[in-house]
This record gives sequence, C-alpha cells and structure tokens, in this order.
Amino acid sequence: MSEEVLRLEAIRKGYNHGQPSKITVLQDASLTLARGEVAALVAPSGAGKSTLLHIAGLLDVPDSGKVLIQGRDTGRLGERARTSIRREQVGFIYQFHHLLPEFSALENVVLPQLAAGAGARAARARARDLLARVGMAERASHRPAALSGGEQQRVAFCRALANAPALLLADEPTGNLDPETSETVFSVLMDLVRASGLSALIATHNLGLARRMDRMLKLEGGRIVAA
Repeated sequence: MSEEVLRLEAIRKGYNHGQPSKITVLQDASLTLARGEVAALVAPSGAGKSTLLHIAGLLDVPDSGKVLIQGRDTGRLGERARTSIRREQVGFIYQFHHLLPEFSALENVVLPQLAAGAGARAARARARDLLARVGMAERASHRPAALSGGEQQRVAFCRALANAPALLLADEPTGNLDPETSETVFSVLMDLVRASGLSALIATHNLGLARRMDRMLKLEGGRIVAA
C-alpha cells in the first residue's frame, strides 16, 4: 500500500456567524492522499472547500475528527509542533498570489526558506532553480507589480515548494486567471508537482483541469465523495 501523506478522519466543522446555533460546513468528511497522488477537490462556492483545506493544512482546527500528516496525529501536538509541520511539510497556493509587494520574485521564494532555518546562499540557489523551472529566471529580480497575473502565480507556486513540502494544498490556484493563462499556468503547476513527487489536493471549479488529475473528489453536504 502506498504511504499516506494526508488522512482526514470524520472531520466536522461549524460556525456560528452570529447565530445561536452552529451552521455545519463539514460533516464526517474523510479522505486519504497517497504519496505522489494529485487529487482534485470539486464543489461549488460556499460548500466548504477552503475550510477543508485550512484544516488539512493546520491553519484551522476541526470541531472533531483527526488530521494525520505523514502518519502523525496533529491533534495531539502543541502549537509549536503544528507550526513546524505547517512551515516545513505543507505548501499552500491560493487563488490570489499574496506575494510580498516590496520584495522581488527571488526574495519571495527565499524568505520562507530563511524562516525554516535555511542558509541564505542555499535558499537563493534553490529559489533560482525553482524560478528557472517555471520560466521565470529572467524575471527573478522583478517585484510583483511588474509581473503579469500568470507570472505572479508562478512565483507563488515556487514559494509554496520552496521548503520541499510533502503535501501541497491549492485553493483555486488558477481561478483568478483568464482561460488561456489558466491552462498554461496549470500545466506549469502539474509539471512542478510531478517532478517533485509530492502529494497535492487542488480545489478547482474547472472540471477540465480536474480531470487531468489522478482522482476527483466532490464535497457534498459536508462529506467527501468520489466524483
């Protein structure tokens, strides 16, 4: 059996939103993700995709259920250990790139490595390598404002992979791009993921892109089912 990088067991999550009772977003949501597997998470807006990804990436905690990353039950860990896993083993990509505007493309990829304890020379070398792999070597010194939307998202991909995570979580990574750019950028992302051998859970509305992944999952009524 392939090694599991991510396991969610019976995740439940609800919010009050100012109401006397909780609105349930996730209800007994469960999934497993094997090493090297790329799975699409498909659901309409408001169905709980972002909530699920935040819980899987330890940015939020479930009301009940378990989150295991590389076999570790993260619910048993303190905040320092959870932060370490989040920084070193999980990469995040969002619909909007969230690059730091005052830093160059290269520096945006270097910074998370420095935060994880990498040396400056090694961090810059890895950043240059990643940017070259996505066709951004000649744009490495440019700040985000001087880059197109597709270029900014390519830099965001590199930043997410900077610390060589085992798990990549992406929330509509091409949702803010036009169809042609979306196709190009998604191909770049898939090439990066495959070359790195990591596992990825990618939320998308685009069924065409979803079908290019290893497996499609659907979020319905707070539960995950095969699509």
